[in-house]
Amino acid sequence: MDLNGPEQRVTPAADGVRRGGSGVPGGRRKQGVSMADVAKLAGVSSQTVSRVSNGHPGVITSTREQVLAAMRDLGYRPNSAARALRYGRFNTIGVILFSLSSTGNSRTVEAIATHAAAEGYAITLIPVDVATQDNVLGAFTRMGELAVDAVIVIMEIHLLDTATVQLPPGVHVVVVDSDAGDRHSVVDTDQADGARRAVRHLLELGHRTVWHVAGPGSSYAAQRRTEAWRAALEAAGCPVPAPLRGDWSAESGYAAGLALAEEPDCTAVFASNDQMALGLLRAFHERGRPVPAEISVVGFDDTPDAAFFIPPLTTVHQDFAEVGRRCVEGVLRQIRTRDDSRPGTDLVPARLVIRDSTAPPRTR
Repeated sequence: MDLNGPEQRVTPAADGVRRGGSGVPGGRRKQGVSMADVAKLAGVSSQTVSRVSNGHPGVITSTREQVLAAMRDLGYRPNSAARALRYGRFNTIGVILFSLSSTGNSRTVEAIATHAAAEGYAITLIPVDVATQDNVLGAFTRMGELAVDAVIVIMEIHLLDTATVQLPPGVHVVVVDSDAGDRHSVVDTDQADGARRAVRHLLELGHRTVWHVAGPGSSYAAQRRTEAWRAALEAAGCPVPAPLRGDWSAESGYAAGLALAEEPDCTAVFASNDQMALGLLRAFHERGRPVPAEISVVGFDDTPDAAFFIPPLTTVHQDFAEVGRRCVEGVLRQIRTRDDSRPGTDLVPARLVIRDSTAPPRTR
């Protein structure tokens, strides 16, 4: 994974004849090792070397190992540019995103890299520090100049809704966490269903209503969760309290928790992510409103730490690994079929993980 640009290609450095185990007398290697040099040393044809270089399955194990040993001995690296000209692809997927600090983004990128590697693809990562139109345009312009076959975009699609931002021509695109299914291929967690599950769980425990700590208004995921929270309460005929706005951080959840602790009728809270839920837990503890004895809390994400909060957090599980896998599958399908004309949204199911932070309301 390259944070600053395209995958670095190493210039081959070796002679085509092995002498004394180093390729040339004295252990020094010449520049410009060719496929023919590898074929000569391995005792195979250049076509066989090409098949090994490109991961072709039709090579017996012993021959493959023999060719790979010759490549290592000579310091040979396949010429990616020549391979791209021959096969019409670079075997590289670009990823554009705003931040690696968020749980969802970092875990999704990790999954993308893992599944891309399993398919023989590298990834080129371009982060956008500040979500402005100029920065987004710059990221796409740079990606268009790099040797990539497809781009996975992890950002709010409204920043692409301008004539000045053009997706690279001929480069296939999949968008993550967006409402752009009418224009692009989108992969996302089923945000709405996850939020509904959280609210229904709390109502089924007997809570009169559910308060909400929302994520940033600019976030599509936060919007979807808030809309589903409100719709679930309205469908159940429950009062809809005014939501409190956070910024995904535990600090913002803590500030919301201090305010909610002063609401005597607040017995259940749905936080739009686990970090804000963590802040709620601390605020309620400090204000003498124990969880879940007086207030139940549900988060969203199911971060690895959620099971170790005090108390362990009930939360909505997002399968980031599956999101990343489907993103890679989506761009590879477009690459292999040369067809990116089928927009739509592929939703990955969410599920509720019940732990110790929720309970029936205290009887008064």
